[in-house]
Amino acid sequence: MGENSIRNWSIDDRPREKLAFKGKSTLSNAELLAILINSGNAKESAVELAKRILNSANDNLIALSKFSVNDFKNQFKGIGMAKAVTIVAALELGYRRIQSQVPEKVKIQSSHETFKIIYENLADLSYEEFWVIYLNARNTVLRKECISTGGFTESSVDVRKIFKIALENNATNIILAHNHPSGSIYPSHQDETLTEKIKACGEVLSISVLDHIVVGENFYYSFADECKL
Repeated sequence: MGENSIRNWSIDDRPREKLAFKGKSTLSNAELLAILINSGNAKESAVELAKRILNSANDNLIALSKFSVNDFKNQFKGIGMAKAVTIVAALELGYRRIQSQVPEKVKIQSSHETFKIIYENLADLSYEEFWVIYLNARNTVLRKECISTGGFTESSVDVRKIFKIALENNATNIILAHNHPSGSIYPSHQDETLTEKIKACGEVLSISVLDHIVVGENFYYSFADECKL
């Protein structure tokens, strides 16, 4: 790499040293990615290659997380199997970190607030997931849980599991949410049928279904806002 080599940079500018001595928040996304890939190619340093990789996803980490191992290998010279797997694993770990975070003392008062809470779990998926947000009588979030993964039907969403978790957490209200990988926010007939089924089961247990949010590319559809509940 000659002059492009990070070894020729000032120690303070090298991503690893910068993270170690100045803190992780001082690094750009490209510098963090460069640490993962470790080295560039004959024409680019690791940071330059990382910048090009990010540019291919419009500098959007959510868009980048949709890249497969083969996408990285085939599109970027200098990215082999090991580096591609490292990038995909890091992005997946970040996604799982977000999933593990349950909002504390968050009170939901609108569909937009629901969208903000659930968007981080559903935004970058290439397949469908069905989630439930559990709330107390004051609509404070108690827990959120993925119920079904990889597409769902009325029969594949375990309604018993939804209400078992609700009872275990003393939830009195729930909000349903799922994504459409196509980007469309409009519910299907199947979505409407499933919502009615869950609502009816909730009424037996005195647990209210407050809303069902369908997450699209950057926006959402609310059953409650559209008077569908």
